Amino acid sequence: MNKVQFVDIDADQAGQRIDNFLRTFLKGAPKTLIYRLLRKGEIRVNKKRTKPDYKLQAMDQIRIAPIRLPEKGESAPVSDQLLELLERSVVYETDSLLIINKPSGIAVHGGSGVSLGLIEAVRKLRPDARFLELIHRIDRDTSGCIMIAKKRSMLRYMHDAFRERRVHKIYQALVVGRWDAKHKQINAPLLRDEHRSGERTVRVSPEGKPSVTNFSVLRRFGDLATLVEARPKTGRTHQIRVHTQYTDHPIVGDVKYTSDENNAEFKKLGFKRLMLHAAGLRFILPDGEELEVRAPLDDSLLRLMDNL
Repeated sequence: MNKVQFVDIDADQAGQRIDNFLRTFLKGAPKTLIYRLLRKGEIRVNKKRTKPDYKLQAMDQIRIAPIRLPEKGESAPVSDQLLELLERSVVYETDSLLIINKPSGIAVHGGSGVSLGLIEAVRKLRPDARFLELIHRIDRDTSGCIMIAKKRSMLRYMHDAFRERRVHKIYQALVVGRWDAKHKQINAPLLRDEHRSGERTVRVSPEGKPSVTNFSVLRRFGDLATLVEARPKTGRTHQIRVHTQYTDHPIVGDVKYTSDENNAEFKKLGFKRLMLHAAGLRFILPDGEELEVRAPLDDSLLRLMDNL
């Protein structure tokens, strides 16, 4: 960026802090650089110095002096096969919202040893979109519904909806053993543990945060396994995975919470991934319309379950 840039803020970009805006606009710029540029007056709003917590308003003009961004390695290439898979996986799209049935094994964003994430691939998939940001996250090995905002206003709206628990999430999980109760609520507080190795796990503990999940049986496979639907009422890390473990019916393929013996048994039957799927979402759109989307399980998994 070897010349002065002027950025005009529109109504959709208004309301966010300038430091957050610049972190998105100046791809690759560390926070320390952004704060230093603001402090020195190298970045100004309406010709005036400003602080990092300034909230942008429509019709503001940002002046960015010439700066040198740190050099970055080339971004990981996105294969045509992945782009075709993601295009087929789109379950809902408007000019402000994109919902994708994310395949298992794809992290939602790059980092922590992952060179390519879903959001980076979607930016290749929709190169003309001015704004693309994750609204929420699901684990790398979990498949299913993930929402991406195509407008800043939709991102703000959906963040409020999640915070106020106005988004109803529906999951499907294949668990070990026969789950007897047709309907069951698990109310067990969850506590997060950080290990020296950096690994993060969760366990049921009286000292944990309140955590509630409603379960229903969808299909039983004798005493071997059960397909259940899970509707979390709270949004704790690994909530469904730990609540199923707590009932002695851990999720097939869960390397954190299911025994190696159980996983090995199901691996012989063809189940080589975490069998947790974000099957649906239900919420109210900004215009008042109720939207419910469903993401089907992969056909190959359905065939494996039929073989059970």
